[in-house]
Amino acid sequence: MSPRELLRLLAPAGWLLVVAVALAAGVVILGSLGWRWDPFERSARRADRAEARAEAAESQAVARALEVEGEVALRRSSATRAAAASAAHAATAVTLNEARIADDASTPLDPVRADRLRRHDDELCRLAPDLEGCAAAPDAG
Repeated sequence: MSPRELLRLLAPAGWLLVVAVALAAGVVILGSLGWRWDPFERSARRADRAEARAEAAESQAVARALEVEGEVALRRSSATRAAAASAAHAATAVTLNEARIADDASTPLDPVRADRLRRHDDELCRLAPDLEGCAAAPDAG
């Protein structure tokens, strides 16, 4: 049988089969060469979504880092305030003991006792200058 006779024998369904096989072979060959047909730009949309997710993850990471930094600063501030309160308590306890055992504890306020109280107030203001009644801290500049 010659090719010409073979082509005459193919009915319309046979021709459709030949065309389908040729298209499939073309798609396989082009796909193996790395060619991609994306008429709806799905790969670009996927890339945009991935980029948006990456940006969101980066902003969340920055937010978490800022939260950690704030927590560290808060703990440091709390420790500083606790140390200042402890120092103020210690200074007050020492002065209170001195006042209780002083010879002039029950006498009206004299200049020595007033000086002792003033020194104690100055110590408290040095430890915590933002206390009420303390003079404003002098400018460093």
